[in-house]
Amino acid sequence: MTAFQIILMGLLIVCAVSVSFSKNLLNAILIYMSFSLVMSMLWICLESPDLAITEAAVGAGITSVLFFVTLKKIHAIDASEPDTKEEKENE
Repeated sequence: MTAFQIILMGLLIVCAVSVSFSKNLLNAILIYMSFSLVMSMLWICLESPDLAITEAAVGAGITSVLFFVTLKKIHAIDASEPDTKEEKENE
């Protein structure tokens, strides 16, 4: 096992723990996307390109888009909300 694979496995653990403790739903989805991308790279290192492509397409792609659409539908994220304190003060 190479050092790069060990680093990737460590990143998987960090992503899994941090998504569990994330209070913001948008941050949790972004961490989940990074988990899927790291897992995809790990599948490439393990010489399984078919699983890597599937993980990247389904895990980081389609599932994340569905999560974003769901958050938009339940109004958990709103593009019209000001993001910074300066924008809130200007209103």
